[in-house]
Amino acid sequence: MPTHSIDTRALLLRTSVFGDLPEDVLVSVADRMQPCALQGGHVLFGAGDPCDALYVLHSGSIGLFRTPRSGGAPHLAGLLSNGETLGTTGLLLGQAHESTARALRDTQLMRLSRKDFERLIDQHPQAILGAAQTALRNLLKRGGDEPRLLPRTFAILPFDDAIHARELAEQLRHALLPFGNCLLIDAPLGHGHGPAWFAEREAEMRFVLYVDDGHNAAWRALCRRQADTLLMVTRADREPAPWPDQPALAEHADLERPRHLILLHPGKSIVPGAARNWRKAVPGITHHHHVRNINDIQRVARLLARRSLGLVLSGGGARGFAAIGVLRALHEKGYDIDLVGGTSIGAIIAAGMALQWDHKQMHANYRAAFIDSRPLSDWTVPLVALCRGERTSRLLQRFFGDLDMEDLPIPFFCVSSDLTRGIAAVHRQGPLWLWLRASCAIPGILPPVLHEGRVYVDGAVINNLPVDVMYDRGVATILACDIRADDVLVTDLERAWQPRAWRQWLQRDRQPGVASILLRAGMVNAENIANQRRELATQVFSPQLDAIGLLDFKSFDRVIEAGYRSAIESLAEPLG
Repeated sequence: MPTHSIDTRALLLRTSVFGDLPEDVLVSVADRMQPCALQGGHVLFGAGDPCDALYVLHSGSIGLFRTPRSGGAPHLAGLLSNGETLGTTGLLLGQAHESTARALRDTQLMRLSRKDFERLIDQHPQAILGAAQTALRNLLKRGGDEPRLLPRTFAILPFDDAIHARELAEQLRHALLPFGNCLLIDAPLGHGHGPAWFAEREAEMRFVLYVDDGHNAAWRALCRRQADTLLMVTRADREPAPWPDQPALAEHADLERPRHLILLHPGKSIVPGAARNWRKAVPGITHHHHVRNINDIQRVARLLARRSLGLVLSGGGARGFAAIGVLRALHEKGYDIDLVGGTSIGAIIAAGMALQWDHKQMHANYRAAFIDSRPLSDWTVPLVALCRGERTSRLLQRFFGDLDMEDLPIPFFCVSSDLTRGIAAVHRQGPLWLWLRASCAIPGILPPVLHEGRVYVDGAVINNLPVDVMYDRGVATILACDIRADDVLVTDLERAWQPRAWRQWLQRDRQPGVASILLRAGMVNAENIANQRRELATQVFSPQLDAIGLLDFKSFDRVIEAGYRSAIESLAEPLG
């Protein structure tokens, strides 16, 4: 990869480590730094390697890959762009690198060796150490050398000439402007310029959109090389097919740059099955987005800019309907939900939000489903569960039909408990009704969902408040509705065995029922670690639901009102 002239002093002025140094010290640092070039895909250093230098990124993009503590393949944990530094913590503390740093595209850096860093400390001890310690404190506040994923450059790659890529790019640029300046570079603007020019534009801008018009293969390749994230655009109503430059995309698949599929829908409705079929035809898609209007484009912009708003709903039986009141409050306050997910009853309500039902539709639909239809009334001989589960399954099929989770206008997930593997299973694809049924399969009350050799039950058994799932998506603001249930099983009786049936009947109001005991028992384990997940949320709504049982469906309206009041009070202050 050829190098080009770098104004090292100007580059250092943009960094947190060296930006405030006196002029004479800044010049000394600049004189000791050496250029370093990496082709896309090449490794700068590996996890466990000794930290022998500090790097400043001039152009391109560096991905930081870390192996999960639980094992498995390394995943992209952070992304660095122009003006950011690598190795500061390791250099100061003498630690080995915790992550592998790899160029996600052609990249240029400036390198300051450990030896030169130590010489600078000898010559300018107060200035260098003061700047480095300030940078180290800032790094430790945000969790070390690994920032959240913050892509800055995007390539808009249309499937064919039927896509008006320039028009879409202009709409996306305007949607990104509230979060920082944004430049659109097409083939005419970029023609004849070398790497230095593109590096300067990226340094000046918060976001850069590289737009391919579909007529110039060389420009399309340059768009791919320059982008942190690929936006692959097609019409949702056309027959899915391999991407035109699939071989080139496959060649660079190991770079692990996010690939977003933008599905343009011709009308107000989502084309059923489009996302599932296109994802099959085009391997490596990390996210997909349904675009019907400008509101959808604005949602895409918030997601790309990491300025999105996510809502997480916990399980909690009949108490979970408080989330409908929370939705009403958010609507009245003008909040737009960009992603939604949940567990058990929270997942079912979140699915309605993902379908963009308003609170009136949700009130009517869920009253019909859970109050009028009594889904837990198909009692059976309790060989597996107290209920057969058929009534619940048919209700979910009736309300959500044959929808795939991928068809929902707003990105959605739900959580079940995979008892076969002993883990929380996160569902983002597949039949919506099926995974909602799994997410609410209360052990002992509803039979488990058996699918492809695995046994799935209520997600509340392992993760009743899946804020961590939303957090890992890179969502900036996370709201959570947390239904506590530590006050629902109380009694004034003192005994250690069951009395005769007639006495139990007389004391039925003073003791919990078997269904309530089973539901509460399924939630207890997850609540032990729920506090850690609450800390990941920006705002937690905890409605006061005193004297309302987990299966008290008759209190439907009262529960919704409690959720509304809780959210209105919490939203009186700015989020955060």
